[in-house]
Amino acid sequence: MGAQERDERIVELLEPVLAQSGLDLEGIELTPAGKRRVLRVTVDSDDGVGLETIGEVSQEVSTALDASDVMGKTPYVLEVTSPGAERSLTQPRHWRRSRGRMVKVHLAEGGPVTGRVVDSDEEGATLKVKGQPRTYAYADIAKAKVQVEFRRDDAAG
Repeated sequence: MGAQERDERIVELLEPVLAQSGLDLEGIELTPAGKRRVLRVTVDSDDGVGLETIGEVSQEVSTALDASDVMGKTPYVLEVTSPGAERSLTQPRHWRRSRGRMVKVHLAEGGPVTGRVVDSDEEGATLKVKGQPRTYAYADIAKAKVQVEFRRDDAAG
């Protein structure tokens, strides 16, 4: 089984397990680590993901993987995590969950734009850029990432 087929089987196995807990599977990453591998499963929800939820779902994911042959015979370490502070925005749900957050957008045609997410839907997002609302279609966005803010200045917008 190739890596892509294995990854697809892992996703098919885990998505329903996570959905039962109200979580979305945001990604998987399987990397070698000496004589074993590390399987990192990234999950999220509209309400965020707390440590207690991570602990509970880790057990459920582990049980599902152990009951399947998808990981083969090579030992692995399971890590279940939530997206980092500077997450990439690749799905409409990511934009919805980032409402009120500062993002840096690289347009497919044009330069970077930084603004605060004020609204989003299935087609695009509206950012407050230098005090003015600007709507961008997802098709026009090459890359977008949430920015870490240590001190939020609401007046600056």
